[in-house]
Amino acid sequence: MIRGVKLKMTLSHEITIVEKPAFQAVGIKWEGTFAEAGAGGIRKVIQELQDRLHEIQHVSDPSTLLGLSYQVTESGFIHYSAMQVSGADDIPEGMVSITVPALSYARLEHRKGQNIDKSYERIFAWIEEQGYKKAPGDLTHCEEYPVDQDPHTEEPEFNILIPILK
Repeated sequence: MIRGVKLKMTLSHEITIVEKPAFQAVGIKWEGTFAEAGAGGIRKVIQELQDRLHEIQHVSDPSTLLGLSYQVTESGFIHYSAMQVSGADDIPEGMVSITVPALSYARLEHRKGQNIDKSYERIFAWIEEQGYKKAPGDLTHCEEYPVDQDPHTEEPEFNILIPILK
C-alpha cells in the first residue's frame, strides 16, 4: 500500500510497472525551458512548496512531494511541484489544483550517487525493450521525492515514473 492506495506491481530488473488510480494534487506551477530547469528553476519551486506545505489541506501522503511534468513545446514544459490530496476545496493563493488520470507507469528508483541522465536513459530503453509505448496525453513523467529532501542537493533520491500503455 502506498498513500493508502493498493497498487499492482510487476518487478523486472529494478524497474516496476505500477498501476495508479486517478488522483488530485495541489501545488505550484512552473513553466520554462529545459535550460531554465537545468539552471535551478524547478529547485526554487520545490523549495517554495516545502516552505508552504502547511497551507495545503487534505494531503494524502505527507511524506512524498510530486513533480509532474507536461510537454508543451520542443524547448519547454510545465512542471508542477505538488502534494497529492484527497480533495482540493480550498486551494492556497498562488497554487493550483491538477488532476492526473488513472495510468500505468514504468517506475525506477533513482538513488544517491547515480547519474540522473543515465537513470532516465535506462528507464526509456527498458520501456522500448519491453514493447511498451508512451501513454496518450501530455504528462511526460512524474517524480516522487521525499518531502524533506533538500531540493538543492547534488545527489537527490527519487522515483521516476513514466506513463505507458501496456
